[in-house]
Amino acid sequence: MTVKAIDLFAGAGGFTLSAIDAGVEVLAAIEFDKAAANTYKKNFIESKELNIDLRAGEDCGDINNVEPQELRDSLGLDPSDLDLILGGPPCQGFSTHRIKNAGVNDPRNALLLRYFEFVNEFKPKAFLVENVSGLLWKRHKPFLDKFIALAEQAGYVIKFCDVVNAKDYGIPQNRKRVFIFGIRQDLDSDDIVFPPSRTHFPPTSGARPEWIAASSVFKKIPEHLYQVYWEDFFNRKDKRSKDEIFALLESLPYGEPLNKNDPCNVHMVPTDVMKERFADTPLNGSREDAGEKHRLKCHSNGYKGHKDVYGRIFIHTPSNTMTTGCNNPSKGRFVHPWKDHGMTLRHAARLQSFPDWFNFYGSSTEQARQIGNAVPPLLGQILISDICSRLN
Repeated sequence: MTVKAIDLFAGAGGFTLSAIDAGVEVLAAIEFDKAAANTYKKNFIESKELNIDLRAGEDCGDINNVEPQELRDSLGLDPSDLDLILGGPPCQGFSTHRIKNAGVNDPRNALLLRYFEFVNEFKPKAFLVENVSGLLWKRHKPFLDKFIALAEQAGYVIKFCDVVNAKDYGIPQNRKRVFIFGIRQDLDSDDIVFPPSRTHFPPTSGARPEWIAASSVFKKIPEHLYQVYWEDFFNRKDKRSKDEIFALLESLPYGEPLNKNDPCNVHMVPTDVMKERFADTPLNGSREDAGEKHRLKCHSNGYKGHKDVYGRIFIHTPSNTMTTGCNNPSKGRFVHPWKDHGMTLRHAARLQSFPDWFNFYGSSTEQARQIGNAVPPLLGQILISDICSRLN
């Protein structure tokens, strides 16, 4: 029997792709952002010819304008017919980048509760929410407590409400996100343990397989750069010998060269000054490692600030988190590992575990936002597959 789901706050479709790869039939999706909805439409409805009821744009795709009962009726479902509701409500209000009490009264926080209105109407067997780790901060506790209380009152058991790190499941990215998994009481069991056991481990643990390095999405490191990596980084930061580091660099996984016709094979075009700054940034280095000439004024005179801005992607570990600014080196460690420009949108999408056939649409800024907001499809597939095994 095929598991059926709907995807709320669908974005470009990370959760939907996760579900499809897990063997789930996605019946409907709702997305407010026009560019993200267009990406969703082109990849799933046009390219894959899937019959998904997509509610898109500021009118039809505003979840506050979609009546849960109308959607359920339009899908021909009775309460309890649906198996699974997915969704990642907009996370800006819960963002860990906000300081002090910023975001406490952000109206976007209430969308977490709007999500539950659909759970209450459809009465699915289970639901899965994804959000930033800031959701667990004390300042946002009233929203989270309200959501959990509503779920319990409606007959659901919250089996998990905590942080999952994508790198522990084979995604080449250090990405911590909160997942909330709820299951209907009649399907609950003490045997249900979520999330499933991690599949990848720190290199120092001795366990196998190890975390996947960011190198896996780029071309193989040119051999002449081994010495540069040794001199720029490993000789100062690592206790291993030169021979051991050369062996490490040689053994790192690598990806296929990018297709020249790939519409996502684009990067921000740097100014001449930025090119000089990138050239002055050591391999595996950050803006702190650049020469004094190219340090930003706001980063001089002992100011620490955000150390990763204008930094190069670490080649030998999972990457830093892909954010909505992943195409802009001024927003984080988003500079190509050895070239003097930012990484491409395709590299960012690969670090999120999107396959190369999945294209993003809109301006570069809109595409980067879609990539950074998405649930990594491989992680989602692992979590959803585990949930599906509980619904039979």
